[in-house]
Amino acid sequence: MSDLDNLNAVTGTELTNEQIQGILQQIDLDILNLVRDGKLSALKYAIGGRAGQSTDRGANLQALLEARNHYQQLLNQRPGWVVSQANCDCGST
Repeated sequence: MSDLDNLNAVTGTELTNEQIQGILQQIDLDILNLVRDGKLSALKYAIGGRAGQSTDRGANLQALLEARNHYQQLLNQRPGWVVSQANCDCGST
């Protein structure tokens, strides 16, 4: 599939609460895997690829925490419950 030139043909729907919670769980798992077993360090490590890019785990942790904060805010903006009220005359006088 080729890259898009613009966003004109892109459509989508709003994320559901369950989808956002799934994203948060994946981010939490990524954070846990990054920091466990002493993997978190200031040392840079190479990422395979022709560009020879490198990054450090501290920067990755910061990016994950920022992403987590963004999705948590999206979830917090949703109503906790929906209240409805029926108006029933039900034959009472």
